[in-house]
Amino acid sequence: MGATHLPSTEFDGTAVDDQLEADAEAAMGEPPAQMVQLLGPDGKLVTDPVYSKYAEKLDAEKLRGLYADMAAIRRFDVEATALQRQGQLALWVPLTGQEAAQIGSGRASQPQDYIFPTYREHGVALTRNVDLAELLRQFRGVSNGGWNPKDTNFHLYTLVLAAQTLHAVGYAMGIQRDQKFAAASDPVGTEPPAAVMAYFGDGASSEGDVHESMVFASSYNAPVVFFCQNNHWAISVPSTVQTRIPLSNRAKGYGFPGIRVDGNDVIAVHAVTEWALDHARQGKGPVLIEAFTYRVGAHTTADDPTKYRESAEEDAWRAKDPLARLEKYLRAEGLADDAFFAKVKADGDELAAYVRRTTHDLETPDIRTAFANTYVEAHPLVAEELAWFEEYSAGFAGEEPAGQAETEAGH
Repeated sequence: MGATHLPSTEFDGTAVDDQLEADAEAAMGEPPAQMVQLLGPDGKLVTDPVYSKYAEKLDAEKLRGLYADMAAIRRFDVEATALQRQGQLALWVPLTGQEAAQIGSGRASQPQDYIFPTYREHGVALTRNVDLAELLRQFRGVSNGGWNPKDTNFHLYTLVLAAQTLHAVGYAMGIQRDQKFAAASDPVGTEPPAAVMAYFGDGASSEGDVHESMVFASSYNAPVVFFCQNNHWAISVPSTVQTRIPLSNRAKGYGFPGIRVDGNDVIAVHAVTEWALDHARQGKGPVLIEAFTYRVGAHTTADDPTKYRESAEEDAWRAKDPLARLEKYLRAEGLADDAFFAKVKADGDELAAYVRRTTHDLETPDIRTAFANTYVEAHPLVAEELAWFEEYSAGFAGEEPAGQAETEAGH
């Protein structure tokens, strides 16, 4: 059997790992997974029999808003990375390259929907009106969260891989039961139906929690959308090691729809996510979305991607920049001018200044709080470890930085 030709998208002729997935499908007699793409890399919009009607809802103002959101979160990402490098944050998790996947999906949700993120969904947080400066509290070590999820229906970040998918399905099953009870007591239905969306990466998709979540979601027809950002790298492990077929195809095994979308096409992501959430809210069950995108930077600021991938690969994906693509469309259609883009840049700089100022004003974290919060009640082992820490720390009391004493003696 000959090699399978991929769908006509920007990835044609590019040596990316989904070619291997397509070849694996061909060997199994499966048709190649189609990838939904509405806005091409040339900035031209195409039609789709299912999703174009959703894209048509995005008027000029909303399209400009999507661009402004992507630009703002990229500027925030740059600033947060700089803050970490300067010692203001203990760690940072960059998102550059994944702006369209996050902004497109986040803006497709409705206020009554509940979102379960991992630890990289800064763009989704923006769409849910989370104060981005507050988001940094966790990365500075002064809070276990940073915001109240009840205010925005955006849950706290989950650092344990895939754990949030279980939480999401449980929450969705709770919504399902609450809505049935409400319908019985109020047939008119004054409350709008809600759905849940759970974010995870291609690496986390290999965790057992994801499998268990999808089994439960399918068995109970839970109103949940699984949103997988396939950014090609689970830290240093490529997605070809995670799966031999497109991740969206896994949904078949659980009996619900799976959709692969160009994750660098914000219009397509928005359309697909809106369809999926509508599907879930209508009681038709779960959906899996695989947003095919790329992590341009490091996994975290503690990571060095040059150790496991080539710069040529990164350069190839930088050419597929989601912001540049939408800018081409907005300019070509006369929907935005130089004044708009200048204002977007100015707004981004203002956001960065606010975040920097607020972060500098945050209190310095006290590691003793970690000991105090380990158990509800005092524990002898924790007390012993705290005593050792206090003794160890006392050994540094009064010490001067290396070289300072010699410098002062010289003067």
